[in-house]
Amino acid sequence: MEELILELKEEIIRVLNLEDLTPEDIDPNAPLFGAGGLGLDSIDVLELIVLLEKRYGIRLASAAEGKTIFTSVGSIAQFVSENRKK
Repeated sequence: MEELILELKEEIIRVLNLEDLTPEDIDPNAPLFGAGGLGLDSIDVLELIVLLEKRYGIRLASAAEGKTIFTSVGSIAQFVSENRKK
């Protein structure tokens, strides 16, 4: 799981052009949205959805599902671990 979390951090930095961050700067349990987190917005969520589809072959079933998946890097990693195409 640690390897997947690191991979996701690197992909998030790349996809969202967060060039001022390193994977070590991102707490896997910190919120991705709002104060205290990465401060992502709805456009960033769309980019993350595309990342999951292209990199891991995962499609979200609904927008409501996305609210729980994209709470933190750790929650994304858990979802990817359980749902990625082999």
